[in-house]
Amino acid sequence: MEDTLLIDAAERFAKGEMSAEEKTFFEEIRKNNPDVDQLVVEQIFFLNELHRYADQKNFRHALHEVESTLVNEGFITRSTKPNGGKVLQFWTRYKKTISVAASIAGIVSLFIASIISAVSSDEKTNIKPLVDKLNQLESKTRQNENKVNQLAAASNMPVVPVKPRLDAKFRATGFVIDASNNFIVTNAHVVKEAHHQLIIENIKGEQYNAEAVFVDPVSDLAILKVTDKEFKKLPPMPYSIRKNNADLGEQVFTLGYPKQEVVYGEGYISARNGYMLDTIYFQMSTSANEGNSGSPVINKKGELLGIITSMETNAEGVVFALKSSNIYKAIEEVNKLKTYPTIKFLNTNSSIKNLPREIQIKRLQDYVFMIKGN
Repeated sequence: MEDTLLIDAAERFAKGEMSAEEKTFFEEIRKNNPDVDQLVVEQIFFLNELHRYADQKNFRHALHEVESTLVNEGFITRSTKPNGGKVLQFWTRYKKTISVAASIAGIVSLFIASIISAVSSDEKTNIKPLVDKLNQLESKTRQNENKVNQLAAASNMPVVPVKPRLDAKFRATGFVIDASNNFIVTNAHVVKEAHHQLIIENIKGEQYNAEAVFVDPVSDLAILKVTDKEFKKLPPMPYSIRKNNADLGEQVFTLGYPKQEVVYGEGYISARNGYMLDTIYFQMSTSANEGNSGSPVINKKGELLGIITSMETNAEGVVFALKSSNIYKAIEEVNKLKTYPTIKFLNTNSSIKNLPREIQIKRLQDYVFMIKGN
């Protein structure tokens, strides 16, 4: 897309001038192209700043007109000091805080009070132009006061009861494999520990009910489905799931919940097979703790290579992960059952490929969950 067309599209998107079809198409481009997304954010910010500047300029102009009218009618005198007349002095002093309706209402009230005082003392009555101007300001003020009152009323709304948090007996990790139908992958041994209830918890600490739809103790793989109606669907996954094996020496990183917040780790593939040369696993050189079970193993291209399953107790920094190709096999088994929605939308292309690591983490962390149970 040419720069001029891109800028025009971003401006139309920011102004809400796109058709529903165009908007859907453009939002898809934003998801897959960080540069386009950044351009739209900057365009929206630019337009908001223009509107804010215009509002301030119009308000200052209105204040200036009121001051001029007051001077012409003889109610006040224009100051010879550098700061200008009384109205301008007032604006200069409080312009940073005059940004809400209550402040505007206060200014108008001060104007009206000063006029009444002046009329009472000087008994001047030829103030119709000034009154008309103030009536206009008062009308706008009432509109803003109504908005303030609505917000105030909203703050007194009854509090919605918060769902009680699960007091779990263990903690592990899982990650999304189908954002459309809310399917999550974790380890089979994690599900086995949850005798009564399974909960997923996101990075914000929000908890949702889930159930196991597939459990394979041999590969130590399980697929969960989020059953909680309050769970909001996530956008398409930013990472892809690789079908072929990881390369020896390939640099990788992990995201998991060995403690009550998401933890980043990094390392490399140190062996193509797992413990006792199990071919469905590979070996990593990295650190892992209890709670890292089910953590995704991802390379710099944003490809998911495997799932952490266990660690070598007799050697520090040796971790084993199930190869990602096993996820595809598990999905085939679940889809054969036809009990649940078809698992789909496994991305073949990653939208975080070769991005700076901190950006990759920000894009990924919403798709990695803490798994709890009791």
